[in-house]
Amino acid sequence: MVYDNLLDYEIDVGEPVEVLTKRLLETVCDELKCEYESECSLIITTKEDIKELNNEHRNVDAVTDVLSFPAIDFTKPCDYDIIDENDYSMFNPETGHLMLGDIVICADKVYSQAEEYGHSVKREFSFLIVHSILHLFGFDHMEDEERLLMELKQREILDLLKITR
Repeated sequence: MVYDNLLDYEIDVGEPVEVLTKRLLETVCDELKCEYESECSLIITTKEDIKELNNEHRNVDAVTDVLSFPAIDFTKPCDYDIIDENDYSMFNPETGHLMLGDIVICADKVYSQAEEYGHSVKREFSFLIVHSILHLFGFDHMEDEERLLMELKQREILDLLKITR
């Protein structure tokens, strides 16, 4: 698994963000039985920048904790049949890895939500990254059934990594 380092800001998670993010990505890919070496990019940004991105891409005038920009339009979660190995636009030409998409996370929200929910910054960051990676694989939480499945996957992955509240 490759994690593309596009960090503008740092978040103190008790270890290098790159190391933790790679571990999270690898675990999600393993749990979702993704047979492809995969990668995503991560941008850590401010409240102002994520609000601007929300306005630009979602017509939402709000600060959110994380945004996911999938590179693959999964019609259902983990539908690997739609991946065309001959479609070079799905794969990084330098690494040959499947490009899942981009994650933008708001450092300010990671810190404030960790405090609000009474758990560590590492736990909040990990939860948001796992949540976002699941979105990159086509998971959503618009309907109750989808939400319950996504919440279950998030819990299973964080429990597996022993990253708990």
